[in-house]
Amino acid sequence: MSDVASTSPSTSPSSSASFHKADGIDSSRRTWIAITCGVGAVGGAAVAVPFVSTFAPSERARAAGAAVRVDISALQPGEKLTVEWRGKPVWIIRRTPEQLAALAKHDAQLADPKSERKPSELTPEYARNAHRSIKPELFVGVGICTHLGCSPGDKFTPGPQASLPDDWAGGFLCACHGSTFDMAGRVFKNKPAPDNLEVPPHMYVADNVLLIGEDKKA
Repeated sequence: MSDVASTSPSTSPSSSASFHKADGIDSSRRTWIAITCGVGAVGGAAVAVPFVSTFAPSERARAAGAAVRVDISALQPGEKLTVEWRGKPVWIIRRTPEQLAALAKHDAQLADPKSERKPSELTPEYARNAHRSIKPELFVGVGICTHLGCSPGDKFTPGPQASLPDDWAGGFLCACHGSTFDMAGRVFKNKPAPDNLEVPPHMYVADNVLLIGEDKKA
């Protein structure tokens, strides 16, 4: 039996999953809840990637590792949704055509571009491709850095910016120790994080409904 995650946008400033627009990373980033704090926007471009609120699974379901059903019908290109599964933050991102196109341009800069390291732990067979996903535009990944377990922040806006290279194409920055990941959760070379972000078991039970934690039909 799976829990159901609501995908109704939250716009209240007091909500823990409200919409934000900022480049900073919350000081409490070592707790994964900090991922609701913000996204990148530079040069006055006002490029925001909103978060979508969710209901956490019950304590009993969480302890049992219950699968989580997520309606992603409202998720727009460039937006990110975060749900909880087994006490972990799971990111669901509907990538733009530009973000997808950029994935093929920096393989030489990645530590594991083909997701060959620890495949049974980090990348299910159906995600061992250039976009690390079942559907090219939709990335599903665990938002925990493979270095020391911090939560990387969103840096979706391409181009030069603090702590990132001039040819940055968009992705994630773990401000704890500087590890960077692309929009498929692949880690860049010469960074503290040894591996790509984990892709959890998941499958589509309908065109716009994901089941996180099971992949029997994938």
